Amino acid sequence: MASPPPAVLHKEAVPALDLLTAPQVMARLQLSRSAVYDLLRTGQLTSITLGRARRIPTHALTDFIRTRLEQEAA
Repeated sequence: MASPPPAVLHKEAVPALDLLTAPQVMARLQLSRSAVYDLLRTGQLTSITLGRARRIPTHALTDFIRTRLEQEAA
């Protein structure tokens, strides 16, 4: 019985990173396009750039929401 190729093992060991587009973030937060881009510009919401496309990792959106909830509770 042959063992699976190393690439398959590595792929399973690395968690999937979900990336969202600005319109997806707009829909989830129910904010305007300019409001989402203001959050990105000010660094309140982090993103990566792939070519000319901006993508927001789901964990960045979760962190943003968690931070805002903590600020509101304080």
